[in-house]
Amino acid sequence: MKSKKVVSALNHQYVVNDPLHQLFDAVNVISVQGYDEERRVIYWNEGSEILYGYSKEEATGQKLEDLIIPELMSEIVVDAHTNWIKNDVEIPAAELTLRDKNGKDVSVFSSHVMFTNQYNNKQMYCIDIDLTDVRQAQEQAIFKEHMLETIFEAIPDLFFLMESDGTIIDYHACDKGDLYISPEKFIGKNIADFLPQEVVQKFKSHIAKAVKQEKIISFEYELNLPKGLVYFEARISHLKKYKQIMIIVRDITEQHKSAELIRHQAYFDSLTALPNRFLALDRLTQILIEAERHHEKAAVLFLDLDDFKKVNDSLGHEVGDKLLIESAHRLKQVLRKEDTVGRLGGDEFIILLRRLTDHHDALAIAENLLKIFRTPFKIDNRELILTLSIGVAVYPENGNAASDLLRNADTAMYQAKALGRNTYSFFTKEMNIVIQRRLAIEAQLRGALDRHELELYYQPQFEIRKNSIIGAEALLRWNHPTLGNIPPDEFIPIAEHSGLIVPIGQYVIEQALRFLSKWQLSDQKSYTMAVNLSPRQLRDTELLNLIKNTLADVNISFGSLELEITEGVLMNGQSYINEALIEINALGIKLSMDDFGTGYSSLSYLRQYPFDILKIDRSFINGITLNKSDCDLVKATIAMSHSLGLTVVAEGVETKEQLTLLSDLGCDFVQGYYFSKPIPAKQLLDFSAALL
Repeated sequence: MKSKKVVSALNHQYVVNDPLHQLFDAVNVISVQGYDEERRVIYWNEGSEILYGYSKEEATGQKLEDLIIPELMSEIVVDAHTNWIKNDVEIPAAELTLRDKNGKDVSVFSSHVMFTNQYNNKQMYCIDIDLTDVRQAQEQAIFKEHMLETIFEAIPDLFFLMESDGTIIDYHACDKGDLYISPEKFIGKNIADFLPQEVVQKFKSHIAKAVKQEKIISFEYELNLPKGLVYFEARISHLKKYKQIMIIVRDITEQHKSAELIRHQAYFDSLTALPNRFLALDRLTQILIEAERHHEKAAVLFLDLDDFKKVNDSLGHEVGDKLLIESAHRLKQVLRKEDTVGRLGGDEFIILLRRLTDHHDALAIAENLLKIFRTPFKIDNRELILTLSIGVAVYPENGNAASDLLRNADTAMYQAKALGRNTYSFFTKEMNIVIQRRLAIEAQLRGALDRHELELYYQPQFEIRKNSIIGAEALLRWNHPTLGNIPPDEFIPIAEHSGLIVPIGQYVIEQALRFLSKWQLSDQKSYTMAVNLSPRQLRDTELLNLIKNTLADVNISFGSLELEITEGVLMNGQSYINEALIEINALGIKLSMDDFGTGYSSLSYLRQYPFDILKIDRSFINGITLNKSDCDLVKATIAMSHSLGLTVVAEGVETKEQLTLLSDLGCDFVQGYYFSKPIPAKQLLDFSAALL
């Protein structure tokens, strides 16, 4: 503990400096300490208390090196002070790191003065300015500088600092291989001295825009570098205060390639590289605008490859794809440079003809298309013959809008199909009437279920050997209040095309099974119910759940349901069809091939899919008593089916003679007008009850 006499003596000895102390006492933002020749504290102002944490009472009488001098500096400080006292060598002002009461570092700028008082004693005063905030600011600046350096090194972008006239002052490049030329060739040079002229013009115009608008301006350009063509994006910022331009350049080659690929995939067919539906219709719209402006004609040709599905089915999709590619090549050979050929999907193509003066221009091209397809295709050492059906719609006679012309050309194409294929057909007013009815049917079909206009009829099926009814086929009928009775072969394809077949199909299954339950209960017999399935229904993920739930609700066994599939469903060759049929078979539901003999390769389907029943189409039954060839075909079909374990049903039986012959041939079941036409549920209940 300090002696009070020592403190008192020190205070008395240096009282001559009281006016100076009073000045320092008034300033607490600066630390001022006074030391005697022994480096003992003789003065300690408020600023020192704040900076170092020692009160005046704690500090007075303490030696400098024991208070605020770090241990490593202690000897240096003592020597310097002694040298000043004895040899008059001043201690220079300097930045020092001292310590406070708690031992923490204190950064100060320290200045020193030496006085000799009236007692001829020397006293040193230290004036310390706190540099903590300065040091923190310096450290933060250094940190930011290092951080920026790290960021610059990590970012692959190029940075250029320029004068507003395009003279490059400085640059940064993480990879100098991204530079157009080496730095020594462009530093201090104007971009006009080494960049291509078109790129220079882009830079100058956008620099001017950035200076004028005072905002970041970006643009894209391209350069040929040793590694190839490279695409860049430049972002320009005007540093107004310094009258300089900062330009950040990024390599966007990969993004550009990806964008090009996406654009190509969006507008072009991936298989044939032809314009797809979207791009073709956009071009058609432009052609029509041009035709209207110049009072010219234009034409849309809708093309379909005849029997293309047979190729896919028999030779595989790989051969089919090669055939489509070669077909696209042939189509382009016939056309003029200003015309467009596109692929709409599948085996459908579209051709757009511009600047026509007469219908004969379109006619000549259609004939050339048919002609070029008469040459056999050579695919994988095979020669294949493929023909076209072409529908033609002409602007402005057959429509003013792209959608109208495409629809009318499609209608004309189906007319060409009806004429025997391998031909062309122009759209006519009669065709327009047909399409208008189709549109009207589609519009009314959307509300037919809600309006209760759809009704199930049932055609009974008989077992020939026992001459007894064994079940029925559910057939949908539609009676519209204004359109009248619309036949199924007219509205079912429309329902399939529009997707309405899914809810309609669900309605048919539910109604047919509920009636079957009522029918079995009424007659106390295990009748079966046959229901037709379309391709779209087989894609419905809820189909099997609907069937299982409905069968459970009405307490009907799986074996009482028979699902009829046409060859048209199977010709799609889609994996989901095979999976659905396997699941149906696994449940114990019977599968029936409907309209056998009208398709392309029925035998392969019988071998490929788990069918239980085969239905011979009515077109064969009609002629079995009239010509030997039909009779032989039906006989062979029945024998083949039995050898495969299949039950045979003959459709369209209308006479006693047909029934007798089918019985002799060993046919299992029959249905047709000879027994009953399709009738409503109530009539079928009465009909079957009368036979019991």
